[in-house]
Amino acid sequence: MQTPFIQNDQLNFIKKQADFLLKTMRSVGDRKVLETVRETAVMNVIQAFEHLTPEQKSLLEQLSTYEATHDLENYLDELDAYVIPFPEVSLKQIQKLFPKAKKLKTPNLEMIDYTHTTYLRWTDIATNRLYIVYPYQDQMVGIEGQMTSMNKKGFCMFCNRHRELGFFNVKIKASGSPDNIASVGQYICIDHEECNHNIADTTALEKFIASVGK
Repeated sequence: MQTPFIQNDQLNFIKKQADFLLKTMRSVGDRKVLETVRETAVMNVIQAFEHLTPEQKSLLEQLSTYEATHDLENYLDELDAYVIPFPEVSLKQIQKLFPKAKKLKTPNLEMIDYTHTTYLRWTDIATNRLYIVYPYQDQMVGIEGQMTSMNKKGFCMFCNRHRELGFFNVKIKASGSPDNIASVGQYICIDHEECNHNIADTTALEKFIASVGK
């Protein structure tokens, strides 16, 4: 088996292209149009990667070869074997990322689906504090803030899908006096698993991390 080379967000992007291809196959009878969509889907997928070996490129190009829905779905399932899992973190590592949280509640790390995780996240229901752990610029960083349910749907800043939203507000030190406090907030999915299954680009997530000074 090849060495894993696909990030979770890239896998989600491949699935989005496959979904568009499936919808086209079901609704378009013109073979030329369908062939153009196939070529475009593969081109978009290839462009989502900076470096690919010939074998990896060939694997991704298989996306355009399937005629039957179940064959394409099986192909997507097989890609799981090539996904780079989220780095497993220990309880001690998490505690070090949040030194000010004296009574930090953490998720059951053994229950996490690391294969389909782009960013690790959990909420302390008692305090509505949301915690995010993410490998950013070659180091693991931790972000915490207040999570407020909005009781409405909208587009999540991280995954850009229309979902139930919460407002994630992070307090940061402002410029000038060390006593100055500012805040940075974004509307994000209430359901973290759904967000991880939908996020197809980490640009917005990393921009948010940079904005809070991590």
